[in-house]
Formats: sequence, C-alpha cells, structure tokens
Amino acid sequence: MRVLIINPNSDPEMTAAIQRSAEEFASGEFEVVTKATPGAPKFIETYQDEVVCAPGMIQLVRENEADCDAFVVACHCDPNLDLMKEMTEKPVVGIGEASMKIATMLGHSFSVVTTHTRSIPGKLAQARKYHLHDMMASVRAPAMGSEDLSDEKLFLDLSRQAVEEDLAEVIVLGCAGLTGMDKLIQEKLGVPVLDGVICALFVAGGLVRYGVSTSKSLGYNPDY
Repeated sequence: MRVLIINPNSDPEMTAAIQRSAEEFASGEFEVVTKATPGAPKFIETYQDEVVCAPGMIQLVRENEADCDAFVVACHCDPNLDLMKEMTEKPVVGIGEASMKIATMLGHSFSVVTTHTRSIPGKLAQARKYHLHDMMASVRAPAMGSEDLSDEKLFLDLSRQAVEEDLAEVIVLGCAGLTGMDKLIQEKLGVPVLDGVICALFVAGGLVRYGVSTSKSLGYNPDY
C-alpha cells in the first residue's frame, strides 16, 4: 500500500516533519510519501491561501493517482478536501476531519489546540461542518506574537488549560506543523492527544484495506 500525503503548503521543513512522523507510524508496513504543493504559499493561513494552493494540489493528485492507494491532505483546515474527494476514486482523508471525528470516540468532549488566534473562527466553522460542534469544548491558540511551532511548552500549556479550564477530555493538535508533539503532551496530561497526520494515515490505510472509498453516487460525482 502506498499513501501520498499532500502538504498543501510549500514549506520544506514542515513537509519533512510530516514525513518523519508518517514513516515512524508506518514502521515499514506500508509506504508513505509526503510532497509539498507546487506554487503554494509557505503557510496556509487565509482563505486566499486555500484557493492559491488548489491548482498545485490538483496537479499532485493527477500526477500520482495511478501509483497511490490513498491520499492524505495534511493541513488541519482541510483545504480543498471536497475537491480532492470529487476528483479521484481513491480514498482522500483530511487530517482535520480525521482527528476531530476520532476525538469524539475517545471522550465526551475535545479541544483543538491551534497555532494562531486567527484560526479560531475557522476551527469552530469546521466543527459545525462535520457536525461535531456539540462535543467541542474549546479552541485554544497562543497569544498574538507568541506563535512558535517548535515551542512544546507553549502547546503543552494550552492543552493543559483546555483540560483544566474547558473540561476537554481529548486534545486535538490543530496544525500539521505540531506533528510529533502528541505523545509528549499526552504523557504530561494523561488524556488522549491526537496528531492529525497519524489519525488520517490510519483512517486512509483502513479504508484501503477494507476496500471502500468516497461515494460517487451523488455529491462527489462530477459527472452526475
């Protein structure tokens, strides 16, 4: 089995971090390949960024569809996820959708810890789209100007606040750039902490093994 992980941005460091986490999880049992999106911004922060990265994401699906069994969209806002599901017969899993839905199986409530306060409205809208808003305890983000994706203590503190103040039973790491922090935070807090990259990988792999993919009967059928 071969899974292509599409990093919707063009940042090589984030792409490499996603690949490291994916390879560690796959443990040689299946192949994972992470590719940055050509022509995309360095980070996906705005609605405009989501539109700009779409052509490159389309290109990656078209160029790799024959050689891949599934695709993962490795940005927690799931940019262009519906488009990706529409254009291929292969399973496509977004790390946002996978991690938040899995969180609802592990506790009565979950909080998303993200990287920027500007992302909070989008996370709330995302939870409503996936019909998960009743189980979302909160969205926590660093104060403006303190964002640092390598600052484990910062995201540990935000996660602790979500557990202690918002009564979250599960923490979802709301950015692909936070990949690899899950076990550290989980050990410190004693609650499940979900890395979206890993969640999307085991969902995608499970769909391939089970032999099911996105329904083409109506909404995702471009020729209907």
